[in-house]
Amino acid sequence: MTSDGNRLSGEGRDMGIKKIQTPLADDVIQSLKAGEKVLLSGFIYTARDAAHKRFAEALDAGEELPFDIRGQVIYYCGPAPAPPGKVIGSCGPTTSSRMDVYAPRLIGLGLKGMIGKGKRSGAVKKALQEHRAVYFGATGGAGALIARTVVASRVIAYEDLGPEAVVRLEVRDMPLFVINDTFAGDLYQEGMERYKR
Repeated sequence: MTSDGNRLSGEGRDMGIKKIQTPLADDVIQSLKAGEKVLLSGFIYTARDAAHKRFAEALDAGEELPFDIRGQVIYYCGPAPAPPGKVIGSCGPTTSSRMDVYAPRLIGLGLKGMIGKGKRSGAVKKALQEHRAVYFGATGGAGALIARTVVASRVIAYEDLGPEAVVRLEVRDMPLFVINDTFAGDLYQEGMERYKR
């Protein structure tokens, strides 16, 4: 446990898996390398295209964001409604590149992690390096399995957007891969290079 309450537990490293907890501090971010498996616990926030557009509009107007973004993780996801007896419905990742136009600004304001699927732009990867942040990949098509890691959920902003509202999720051991780290590591690029060989 770090002084900030972040967890990077040795016992979570079995079989190459690290356990980490939000909010993410710089020492935790710097310990992560592209290709590593992690289990993420704590609070994260869902936000897709429409919510990111509103974030930008709020910032342009000199207004505050609906939550303190410093040290936080945004999950590019629009959860399905919760079925009876469940905390949440299926909540798989959406394509991250649609948020690339907004991400560098948020990273500059202290966002430490993003979860989604697919490659990121050069501008996003540069921001990760400059501001010490990380991009995680979640498995596409596994929304029902990912939902099992969610222990609580609550809409906190933009309820009128329906499934694209900002939802605060509490997750326990959400399985992720580090795609882009703060050292210019890129799992997708490394994978392609290995395939070429």
